[in-house]
Amino acid sequence: MELATVTSKGQITIPASVRKELRLKEGSKVLFFNNGKDMVIQNSVAMALERAQERFADEAAALGLKTDEDVIQMIKEFRAARKNQ
Repeated sequence: MELATVTSKGQITIPASVRKELRLKEGSKVLFFNNGKDMVIQNSVAMALERAQERFADEAAALGLKTDEDVIQMIKEFRAARKNQ
């Protein structure tokens, strides 16, 4: 657990250990949302990727994509087909 102090302008410094855990770098965007019980901060990129994975899970299964390598291969094939058009 980490503690941060709010300035008169409503700003906080996110503790280094939290920045590391959330993989935040200068310029990173974060989301604040209320999950009904607590206010949560999350790396916006990580959240977007998690939601994309959830939404495309059925599609990936239908395409037979089981591993990261399967996805990479599909992307390579798609790019090659587009390049040859």
